[in-house]
Amino acid sequence: MRIEMPELFSVEEAGHFREEVRSYILDGHSSFLLDFGACRFIDSTGLGVIVSSYKKCVETGGTIRLTGMNDNVRKIFELTRLTNVFEII
Repeated sequence: MRIEMPELFSVEEAGHFREEVRSYILDGHSSFLLDFGACRFIDSTGLGVIVSSYKKCVETGGTIRLTGMNDNVRKIFELTRLTNVFEII
């Protein structure tokens, strides 16, 4: 399932994202492609929600992959070494 990430992924959007993914998992989806094409900024809360959602997906036999990152967003994932956790396509 593809999810388009918001332009600014921070505290306000993180709660909505968490609930959206939780709802999809309850509906039987376990693998997601997060499209960062429109995202220009992500903060630590956003990263934390993605990581916790990833753990829930793995528990149900799925995964989360990432795509469409610009250089600034990708740099955040590199600095936090999350590029070692997520498949980025």
